[in-house]
Amino acid sequence: MKIFVPGGAGYVGSKLVPVLLKKGYEVVVYDLFLYGENVFDELENKSNLTLIKGDVRDLDKIEKAVQGCDVVIHLACISNDPSFELNPELGKSVNLDCFEPLVKICKEYKVKRFIYASSSSVYGIKKEENVTEDMSLEPLTDYSKFKVLCEKILLSNVDDDFIGTVIRPATVCGYAPRQRLDVIVNILTNHAYNNGRIKVVGGAQLRPNIHIDDMVRAYISVLEAPKEKVQGEIFNAGYQNYSVLEISKMVQNRVSKKRKVDMEVVPTNDNRSYHVSSEKIAEKLGFKAKYTIEDAVESLIGAFEQKKLKDPLRNKLYFNIETMKKINLE
Repeated sequence: MKIFVPGGAGYVGSKLVPVLLKKGYEVVVYDLFLYGENVFDELENKSNLTLIKGDVRDLDKIEKAVQGCDVVIHLACISNDPSFELNPELGKSVNLDCFEPLVKICKEYKVKRFIYASSSSVYGIKKEENVTEDMSLEPLTDYSKFKVLCEKILLSNVDDDFIGTVIRPATVCGYAPRQRLDVIVNILTNHAYNNGRIKVVGGAQLRPNIHIDDMVRAYISVLEAPKEKVQGEIFNAGYQNYSVLEISKMVQNRVSKKRKVDMEVVPTNDNRSYHVSSEKIAEKLGFKAKYTIEDAVESLIGAFEQKKLKDPLRNKLYFNIETMKKINLE
């Protein structure tokens, strides 16, 4: 089976692609490689890997690249609110405008499955104890609103020959070859280990998280599930719903084994709070997360100690918005 992965050189892709290759799939990564072209340098066997440097908006290039592929795992986007808001027109062109044409191209070239990476942020702020896939969507930002629209576009295109599935991930955490240090667990661990202090903004907000290795397992579960279990389905993929303060204390406790970590709590106007239920993916596909926030913290501590991350507090490569500012993509 041949798998086409737009955005495959990003944070999750850098962990997913090696697993797909190890399982014997052929993989075509289509990416701008904004965060470095050496993401897959350490792979021992790249015989089944094709890397194509391209913009997801370049539909002619997409059309050539997707030919012969059986599955699409769509990870490409301007991937957080601050990066998106830096240039909303760019964000819309990448995250929404080219999506429906891309789906149509995939159908035309007989792609059998299409898995779309949405976001748990589509729910907005919910008071319910557990947010399930059938609840109303109240996205608070354009980034989240476009995720909702893309979900609808994909699911309106499914038919007997085209299986469409949406995954709504929680915030991903942990070490990866293409590292991000601008998501909550990773931010806190970076500052705790490299600065000796954590600044907690707010604290009461709930943030669902999922270890990057579990995120990879979730994609594999959907990819390998029988058609009838995933056709037209939406799955939350999260694990632990903790408050920002609870997460901060976990990080502090782990890093404190290596060095002293001070904590400061300051107020915030950012009241985004959501707690997702991952029961549906467990019941339908048998997927249950295995790794904890503490495991993610340990993986990052290991990466810092082994000097896998260069200048982690300042290197723009680890911070999406800093890289977006630097390259000024249009």
